[in-house]
Formats: sequence, structure tokens, C-alpha cells
Amino acid sequence: MHSQSTSESGVSHAGIDRKELVQRHNIRQQHLDPRSPVSVGNGEFAYTVDLTGLQTLPDEYPVGARGDLPPGTLLGTQAQWGWHSVPAPQTYDLAGSTVLYDSPRGPVPYVDMVGDIVNDRETDTSAAETWLRANAHRLDLGRIGLRWMEDGSERAITRGEVTDTEQTLDLWTGVVTSHFTVAGQPVKVTTACHPDRDEVGFRVESPALGSGLVVGVGFPYGSEAWHDAADWNSPDAHTTSLTEAVTAEGSATRMWTAGRRLDNSLYQVMITGQDFTVMQTEQHRLRIVPGTSDGPGGGVLDFSIAFSSGEDGDCIPRANNRPAAGAPKGSRPAPGGNGVVLSPADSVASASAAYWQKFWSSGGAIELAATDDPRAKELERRIVLSQYLTAVNCSGSLPPQETGLVCNSWRGRFHLEMHWWHAAHFAHWNRPELILPSLRWYSTVLESSRQTARMQGFDGVRWPKQVGPDGRESPSPIGTFLIWQQPHPIHLAELVYRANPSPAVLEEFAEIVFESAAFMASFAHPTARGFELGPPLIPAQESYGPLRATVTNPTFELAYWQWALRIAAAWRERLGLEPVQSWMEVADGLVPPRVINGEYAAMDVEPFTIRTDHPSMLCALGVLPLTDLIDETVMRATLAGVLADWDWDSTWGWDYPVMAMTAARLGDPETAVDALLQETPKNTVLVNGHNRQTESLPLYLPGNGGLLAAVALMAAGWDNGPDRHAPGFPSGWTVAWEGLVQAP
Repeated sequence: MHSQSTSESGVSHAGIDRKELVQRHNIRQQHLDPRSPVSVGNGEFAYTVDLTGLQTLPDEYPVGARGDLPPGTLLGTQAQWGWHSVPAPQTYDLAGSTVLYDSPRGPVPYVDMVGDIVNDRETDTSAAETWLRANAHRLDLGRIGLRWMEDGSERAITRGEVTDTEQTLDLWTGVVTSHFTVAGQPVKVTTACHPDRDEVGFRVESPALGSGLVVGVGFPYGSEAWHDAADWNSPDAHTTSLTEAVTAEGSATRMWTAGRRLDNSLYQVMITGQDFTVMQTEQHRLRIVPGTSDGPGGGVLDFSIAFSSGEDGDCIPRANNRPAAGAPKGSRPAPGGNGVVLSPADSVASASAAYWQKFWSSGGAIELAATDDPRAKELERRIVLSQYLTAVNCSGSLPPQETGLVCNSWRGRFHLEMHWWHAAHFAHWNRPELILPSLRWYSTVLESSRQTARMQGFDGVRWPKQVGPDGRESPSPIGTFLIWQQPHPIHLAELVYRANPSPAVLEEFAEIVFESAAFMASFAHPTARGFELGPPLIPAQESYGPLRATVTNPTFELAYWQWALRIAAAWRERLGLEPVQSWMEVADGLVPPRVINGEYAAMDVEPFTIRTDHPSMLCALGVLPLTDLIDETVMRATLAGVLADWDWDSTWGWDYPVMAMTAARLGDPETAVDALLQETPKNTVLVNGHNRQTESLPLYLPGNGGLLAAVALMAAGWDNGPDRHAPGFPSGWTVAWEGLVQAP
């Protein structure tokens, strides 16, 4: 363990008490906060709960409406394989949205839009563009919540009927325990997710189970709405079929299976347990009815629900080696220690506890409890909760959507320019295995990305921007013109290698690295000044979208091109391959960024810098190490200028870690901490740890991932950085850290 304080710097051998560190930030809620439900999950699957430990009150946790669209809910049930497409009235493709743009090489085709996007709303789009942007979309697999039986009829439970609420998410075990009262009767619910299967375990304990309390499971159709994964108004567009229970041999455990079909998407829902009955009460609603009372305190309903993709349809299978949902434990309770047979809920909770204890006991840790500065407690809370949230939402077999597996944003489609923010920190925190599944996804879209590059006259692969699992680009006047996602796979692969410097890593990701670099080298074009980028393009700071036909040489992208091409060259050397001369010619010959009044401009054409959205110039020294193209004095003035007059309301959650990393590399740790904790709406971190942006974007995981990347750099330092512990933290702070991987 490394520790640093005002009085001494050195190494302690006592180690961090990780259990105490983690559990002091357990999420405890006694009142319903509509912004802060909690989730259980495993990176491939997640289930988000209200204060009842289920999804009893979905309307109380709204995702804000967008225009004339109704509000959605934060209480989602989502899996990486769970995708759906509404049947198109005809075959649609991108041809109608493809526009020729002038470039230094002549006309180049880009996927654009006939319509436009105004305030994140599509306007005047063609039928093809509307469908292509909305399909495939991520599914809400089902809503599992408490219901009430009264005079033979089932009804929803209202918020006013749920009183005396108290809920704890134990981060050390991943188990949610909820206490409350319904109809004057106490209720306790225990909720957990299996670490290796798309399965949730529930244990409901209450005398009310014998007097009206039941569990309902409802299934929606897929939704093309921007922010809502569930359409409850199209019952005839999908089917739900419950099969008879199957009893495991030699066991009282039974399993009911509901088959789900939504057009070409098929999946199964398996409900497993003892002493209850499952019945189909409506077209898309099941009821779990408890049997006899069990135990001195009243009834107990112990069950698990597992979700599994169908074999036919476009619900994609897993990209890792996890066993399928519903395998052995889906049909037979698992034995616990000393030969004890565990119930379905206890089996899931036991597996969850084992996984999370291993997670927290491995990888990196940062402890700030010995620091007197009152901000340290809040920063430590954000660090711990961000590790949990990104493991649940961002460690799966696809690059995450910005709202993870909680609810949809951009219809559940993922943005590859955000992949670094979701995933890079896993390597910094010495958990590279959590990057690997999503990094491997790039190999599945190599050919389509190669075709995009070839169509535009470039070498290598041009990665798309806003996609579903098939990698097909979405029509957009912005997304297809971004280029800063192109070096991300190189960067992520390099971080994995730094955490695990093995030939196996080099061999597995060499093609992704080399094909990315081949595109980058061919995209840069030679001029009398040197190699230049664009036009057309849009920088990471998307404020220049209307100027895409003329934008050139954004500061961050120039530095990223140079650094990533040199990293790709280093990979060839490590593998004993001949160098590619053009890569080094471009890296060494890129034009310098534009400097105006002593500060880096965003790009080198007018208006040079608009002071809204991302201050992406700062990424050129912060996200990246120092390169030949960047002058520290100019960057220091650029950071000061951003802090002085940037429009904070237009920023996004990862902009604050950007400023922190830049400040840390410039030797200004006070500003680094100030940036991470800056009090602005887009830097809000809720009780549940999520980085809230707006009513319609109620969580934003790139902000959490960015925070973790920043504090890892601040604690463990970077190559050729200051020779002191925790160089990015103020000298008055006592920072204990262990297990982190130094940044480039």
C-alpha cells in the first residue's frame, strides 16, 4: 500500500481494510428518491429495483419525457443479448442518407441525414432514417414487482401504501435488503443477481403473503422511443406462453418457463422455487402465488427468475464463456457449505457475495479516510460507488450504452467514442479482464468497418459511431464525422497490455490495433504544412457540427493521432514485425495545433473555439500523456481559460475528469480535486452513485468511468511523472492506494 500525507511519504505494509472501505459507502435509503434506484447485475445483465427490492413502483422513478414522448422508468431489466427490431415495411439501407463531401482527396461519401437533430430530437427525417436510427433497440425483458389481490382481482400497489421503508445495498455482497410495511404488515425482501447467469434471486418474507400480497411479472413489446425500452400499448404485437412446471428429480423445486416472442426476437423466462404456483393471468402478465406459510414470522416466497436468449432471432448470444441462464441451478437448488442445499434465492445471494468479495479484494483500491479535507469523504464515496456501477453496467460483451443496463438512452444503442470512458479505468484499476469482452467485440465488426474505410478511399478500418450489436452505422449529421473513436481500440488494448504485458494480449488484439492505425495514417493527408486531419470532420467537441464540411486539425485529435500511431508502431516492434513507415511519417509530421492568445484552440479554422460542450482541447494533455505536439505552458493557459469562462450547463459528466487529469499532469493537484468535485448540474452524483445529467438522461456512466480513470492517474501517477506518491492529490491529503496500474 502506498500512502502520502503532509508529514511523510512512503509505503505502508498494513494494507487497506477493503471490506471496511467498501461497506462504509453502502447505499442506505429510508425515503423514496425518484432519481436513485439501485441495481444488481453482472455486466451482462442487470435488474434495477425500487424501495421494495422489486419493481413495484415504476411510475415513481421516471425518465423525463422528451417532447411529446411519454416518460419512461429507471426500473429496467436488461441484458446484453436483449435486442429487438420492429419489422420494417420495406428494406431500408443507408444509401438514401449518404452524401458526398469535398475532401483534400476529392469527393468522399459519408452517411449523413436528410433530416436533422435539434435538441436531441430527429426532425424531418425520412422513413428509412427514422427506422435505421431506432432499430435494433435494447429490450426491457420484464417487470417484476409486488401486487395486491383484493376480492379476487389483482391490482398495482401504490406509493402511499408502502410505508416504513428502509433499504440497504451491501456493496461487499451485492445484495439488496429492503424493509417496509404494506397493509399494516411488515415485509422484508432480499434481492441479488447471479454473477454468471442472467438470473435474479428474491426472498420475500411477510405475513401479507397469506392475505393478498403476490408477485407479478409483466412483459412489454420493444420500443423505438429514444429513452424507453418498453412499449406497454402493443399487446397483439408479441406473445407470452407459460408452460407447465417441471419438477427436478429428487427435489421439491419446480421451474415454470415463459416463452417470449417479439417478431424475430425470442427469449425464455424461467421461474424456479418451491411452495408457490405460477399462473398466466393476462396476455402478458404472470402471477406468482405463494403456497403455505413457512416459518414463525409468516409466509416466505423464495424464488429466482432467469432470462435466456432464444436460439433463433436477433437476441444475440453471449460473447463470453458464461453458462447459459437456467443451467443447473435453474432446475435444482445448489448445495451450500457442509452439504446444505440452498434455496434458489439463497443460492443466487451466495454466488453474488462470493463474486463481489473477490471483486473488491482484487484490483486497485484508494482510501482517503485519513484526510482532514471534508471533500475527501465525498470523493471516496464517488470512487467506491463508481467501481460498483461500472462493474454492473460496463463490463459486458458489448460496449455499453451511456445509461448501461438501467434504462435506454439513444434507444439502447452504444456510442463508440464513449467506450474509452466506460472501460479504460478497468485497466488502470488492475481489472483488465473486465475490458476484454467489449474490446473483443471490435473483431466482430472488422469487415463492415473495413468496407466503410474502403468505400471512402482509406486503408484499414473506420469504426462506426452509434450502433447496435451488428455494428451498422446510424444516419446522423454528427456521428459519422467524428474521428476520436478511431484511436480508442489502440488505447484500450495498450492499457490492457500495460496491466498484463503478455504475448497473448499482443497476438489477440494486433489486428484491431494495426487496422485502426492503417486507417489513421491514410486519413491524414500531406500538405505543405505537414500532415493534416479533415475536412470533413467534427471534433470531440460537437459544437461544430454545422461546420463539418470545413473543420480541420482539432487539437485533441492531432495529439491522439500522434500518440496512438506511435503506440501501434510499438506493438509491431514488440511482436518482432517490420515497422510501417507511413505510420511514423504521419506521427512525426502532423501539423501543430492552433494557438490563439496563448491558448490552444479547439480547431484551426474559424471560429476556432466555441466555449460550450466538451473542452476537448484539454484531452490532449490529461487523457493523453505529453506528446511532441503539446506545450505544457500553453496547455496551462488553456486550462485556466476554460475554468474562467466555460459554459458549464452545456458540459457533460466526463468533462470534469478531463480537467482533473489535465491539472494533475500539469502539477496542479488542487485544481484536479476542485474539478472532480465542481458543483455544477452535470457533475451531480446521486445517492446511488450515478452521474445525473438531465431529466431525460438521468444517469451517465462515462462520468463514473472518467472519475475512476482520473483518480487512478492522480494516485498512481504516470510514466516519467513526479517522483512522489499520489502526485495528483494535494500535499495536505493522506492518500492510501494499492493495486493500481500507472498511466501512460
